[in-house]
Amino acid sequence: MGSVKMILSELRPSEDAVRKYRAAGVWRNEGPLADLQKWRDETPEAIAVIAYRAGTGVRRLTYREFGDYVERFAAALHELNVGPGQVVAMQLPNWWEVSALLLACARVGAVVAPVMMSIGPRELERILSRLDAGVCVTVDQWGDVRYADAVAEMAPRLPKLRHRVVISGGNTSEDVVNFGRHFEDTPRERQPGTLPGVPAEDPDRVAVVLFTSGTSGEPKGVLHTFNTLYAGASAIAHAEGLDTRDRFFTTQALTHIFGLMYNIMIPLLVGGASVLSDVWDPKGALDIVAESETTVLAGAPPFVTALVTAAQVEPRSALSPRMVLSGATTVPGQLVASVPQTWGVPLRTLWGMTEVPGHTWTRRDDPPLWGSQSDGKPGAGLELDFRSDTDTPLTAEQPARLFVRGGGVCLATFGRDSGRLRVTADVDDGWYDTGDLAIPDGRGGLRIIGRTADRIGGSFMIPINDVETELLAHSDVHDVALVGYLDDRGNELACAVVVPGAATPTLAGLREFLTARGMTEWYQPSRLELVTELPRNATGKVRKDLLRSQVKDGRMVDQLTV
Repeated sequence: MGSVKMILSELRPSEDAVRKYRAAGVWRNEGPLADLQKWRDETPEAIAVIAYRAGTGVRRLTYREFGDYVERFAAALHELNVGPGQVVAMQLPNWWEVSALLLACARVGAVVAPVMMSIGPRELERILSRLDAGVCVTVDQWGDVRYADAVAEMAPRLPKLRHRVVISGGNTSEDVVNFGRHFEDTPRERQPGTLPGVPAEDPDRVAVVLFTSGTSGEPKGVLHTFNTLYAGASAIAHAEGLDTRDRFFTTQALTHIFGLMYNIMIPLLVGGASVLSDVWDPKGALDIVAESETTVLAGAPPFVTALVTAAQVEPRSALSPRMVLSGATTVPGQLVASVPQTWGVPLRTLWGMTEVPGHTWTRRDDPPLWGSQSDGKPGAGLELDFRSDTDTPLTAEQPARLFVRGGGVCLATFGRDSGRLRVTADVDDGWYDTGDLAIPDGRGGLRIIGRTADRIGGSFMIPINDVETELLAHSDVHDVALVGYLDDRGNELACAVVVPGAATPTLAGLREFLTARGMTEWYQPSRLELVTELPRNATGKVRKDLLRSQVKDGRMVDQLTV
């Protein structure tokens, strides 16, 4: 891998790809700055952002005001000598400043690296080092964690880190840039000529670097252009008729691909409003969704499940979203059934990943409760390829490995630790190995069966998602994850790691329940472990890598005593 700055400055899609995807309408000649300018001109007083911040209330920014802040932030970055190809990392809660900073980086041609709040100092230092980040924007303290102190401690080991920028409610030390004073309090957008030499918007340059969690391998930096992101945003926006009347709320972080797409890229594309909350609380989130008149509600299954549960306990008559989406991990069948009962609209299940913003989703014309059988079909920016080593029909027991290709796939990835660069178009004719196992859904879409790393079985594999979904319907199962283990003869069997529900389940009882529901006997778990909670990452995905190692060692962390 060459220098990071050279790669970020020079890596681009081929001219053939640019011509192909622009001709198809998958890519375009402009980026999100053009979207912002459009709405500043056409609807300057329309609401762009509704930001709820714990302890300080709610702030509403019009497109005119939001655009002014983007210009102000861009000028502030320019004064820090941030320019094309340079990296600005930011580790911030779900605050409106994240959206404005992302666009400000685009304004000066810099690359933005959003980092989840759950990323610890050790991992953050590796990210900053790998990217040669020149600027890191963070908060002084969030919860019990002192983020600014952690960055200060690692700064001497990061010679390329020129500026530490801190959002603080009080005073900051002299060796950092106080975000309020430098970015917000100086109205530079009214000063002519504050951004000399800024390049024209280029939607095909590397603009965003996102990092995967690394739960099934080395964490990767995922390189996106604004066109690879646009391919995913425009597909669903056009298909679903999203427009200026829509208000978007997601339970996920803005610094994650889910939040980036549904709380920044899509609202900005259609001229809608982004609704933000910086703390997660199901009851409070429902109040926000109702008060803001949210129309598009999206989130990972555990979070949407919590919202449904809260809504059933305390219904809000003002809450009537026209679209509810969920995916990224197993979507329980009962969640698919409960969303229309709660809000009168079907749950749209989806599949996507950090590398693939051009996601799939179920459609308005699909059969009722189709989300229990499908993760949807792709938009124009994504092709699917189901690859199998056998000629037998694809089934849940013998699924295919899922490959994808198109304008909605990342430009490249690189190893956070190894630095190994993989340009998507240079491998396998552009087909990207997702690591997922899937089957066609019969309507032009797919059904995810599981991850290759998580597969259980030999010649025939156990359909993990199906078993988990069925177990979640048991009253004594609050949460469950299926992982593999080897028996005395070396056969790989299924272990159900369960968080108990109404009562403590037994293995015999769970197997009897699955048999009564018609599930094949060898799919069923032959071992049961009880825990008080499942380990999940910040996006709601179960850390099955941890569970597998614990099951293998015969010692479950956080085991429930019965």
